[in-house]
Amino acid sequence: MSEVHYRACNLCEAICGIEIKHENGVVLSIAGDKNDPFSRGHVCPKAVALKDIYEDKNRLKMPVKRFGDEWREISWSEAFDEIESKIKDVQTRFGINAVAIFQGNPSVHNFGTLLNSGALLKTLKTQNSFSATSTDQLPHHFAAWTMFGHPLLMPIPDLDRTGYFLIFGANPLASNGSLMTAPDIINRLENIKKRGGKIVLIDPRRTETARVASEHHFIKPSSDVYLLLAIVHTLFAENLVHLERLADFTDGVEILRAVSDEFSPENAESLTGISATEIRRIANEFGTAKSAVCYGRMGVSVQKFGSLCHWLINSINILTGNFDEPGGAMFTAPAFDLLAAAKPANIFNRWQSRVRRLPEFMGELPVAALSEEITTAGEGQIKVLITSCGNPVLSTPNGGALEKALENLEYMVSIDIYINETTKHADIILPPATGLETSHYDVIFNMFAVRNQAKYSAPLFPKAENAKYDWEIFQEISHRLNGKDKPLNLVPPEAKLDFGLQYGGYRLSLAELVEKPHGIDLGELKSCLPERLLTAKKRINLAPDLLVKDLERLQADVKNSDEFPFALIGRRHLRDNNSWLHNSERLVKGKNRCTVLINPSDAGNLQIENGQKIKVSSRVGAIEILCEISDKIMRGVVSIPHGYGHGRKGVRLETAKNHAGVSVNDLTDERVLDELTGNAAFSNVRVRLELI
Repeated sequence: MSEVHYRACNLCEAICGIEIKHENGVVLSIAGDKNDPFSRGHVCPKAVALKDIYEDKNRLKMPVKRFGDEWREISWSEAFDEIESKIKDVQTRFGINAVAIFQGNPSVHNFGTLLNSGALLKTLKTQNSFSATSTDQLPHHFAAWTMFGHPLLMPIPDLDRTGYFLIFGANPLASNGSLMTAPDIINRLENIKKRGGKIVLIDPRRTETARVASEHHFIKPSSDVYLLLAIVHTLFAENLVHLERLADFTDGVEILRAVSDEFSPENAESLTGISATEIRRIANEFGTAKSAVCYGRMGVSVQKFGSLCHWLINSINILTGNFDEPGGAMFTAPAFDLLAAAKPANIFNRWQSRVRRLPEFMGELPVAALSEEITTAGEGQIKVLITSCGNPVLSTPNGGALEKALENLEYMVSIDIYINETTKHADIILPPATGLETSHYDVIFNMFAVRNQAKYSAPLFPKAENAKYDWEIFQEISHRLNGKDKPLNLVPPEAKLDFGLQYGGYRLSLAELVEKPHGIDLGELKSCLPERLLTAKKRINLAPDLLVKDLERLQADVKNSDEFPFALIGRRHLRDNNSWLHNSERLVKGKNRCTVLINPSDAGNLQIENGQKIKVSSRVGAIEILCEISDKIMRGVVSIPHGYGHGRKGVRLETAKNHAGVSVNDLTDERVLDELTGNAAFSNVRVRLELI
């Protein structure tokens, strides 16, 4: 007789509640949990991947060691002994910075990893820490830190009450919300229009989200900053600035007025491709709406002026009084609050990367520097790399250069369940128990949720015999490197969770959450300023010096080269999640999604036909890819999804190799960054198209 298990799907940021029917250790079905108060029964196609990952014959369950091109299973004790010996030896010979660590996106989707990887970093003491943050949302964090005092103090759109939703470079119908945890996003967006509101989408591609938008405007890639400045200019010029109570604790309004003065809609028109008339209309509609919120995501994060964009997005919400107010941009009040004991601190540029002097932020260096830090000889050269649930060969700029660099390492360890494009270079791979074998509480994405809630998921199945959880692996390595004589006392993440819940504002306990498998609704977002601010004087800084000064870089920006006439942007599909779900046949089957989108006019000029294979080249490399002609992409722009490129030798992902595609990051450029923060600029990579 089948049983039912309720949990949260942790494959993307939406953390939808799911209902799993199972019998004798076999998953029979996965569906949306209609009794989950947050997701309300919604689920996307990715949820079935939890079953596919659990049953995947390519998934590692015991440590493996590489012997040339062969992999052999070894014991945990043998693996830990060797790792301890190698790391201690290298740090003794070359110094603590000779060991580096890279953490991938899934790190924040697994609360065992999230709550334990920090201890390993503290033990290693290395300054060479890298993560997916600098290929994604670092500008969000930077703007939050400079304006509000902490990188996790990021304002979230109050979707359920807003009347005007202005979206820059985001595709929530494909992402289910990103840095905006919003399950059942389709109905949340449709409800904006049902209550008489409006959704305005700004994007170089007419994305899936355009289907529900009231209007969509094409914009030239990497020009969002000019449009945002023009909106700020218009708000001041047409007396649409009304901070209301925010005025009592906001500094820098007049500085922002002055710096935006020269960025008129007329100046922005040719730079963005959006008319001055439309810019003024959007600014006026936003400024006069009863409630409104401006939101930007990946498309504005991963460009040369990503930090400026997120500063201006926050500023637009503040200037119009749509900040810390219902229907505007608000802060969450999570049950497990990572900011409960936070204090103001300098977390920027305390050290720099050795070769290019790129700045540290939040204890991490930009991953665009990783390959050169491995290949460039000298004091501080990286000799050992530890990767945790990441695939930087496919996910970081100029992945081809990194792939070659990995061959120069003395030693490499990967904490991962697969032999993929990155981990195939490791000497030892440590696979943690995963998915349905683990418990879960979403520590991070409840910080970014459009409604406060709490939910604990117990494991469905016991872990495999002799398997280890991610938190056990991190604690074991940390314990050994610390050289402690006492036996290791393993502490499950539930201990920290229970303490944090009881310490939090709702005074919950883990026992209470266990009794509520559908989750607990903690209510809508609430006004919390200035108390929630973590700036030294609990005041909003509307004109941070670092960001205002960065406008000089914008004004000196050079024009694009004729050698590479097209602007390359990325795209996301509902059934994709970076590089890590392509071994699920149900998610990759159907129409080939790894194509280059090109506008019909551009295709005609180049005499390219639909379905034809073409060569796409950039400064760093070239790929061959099938062409998909579509009027959903603006002229002069092409789009390629990221996360593909599974055809490399040595990869042991049978399904993914059958749908290999090509890696867009064999084109992206590690030298093109948001120079203020070092975040990768994947948008507006300059490329050339050629017939093969």
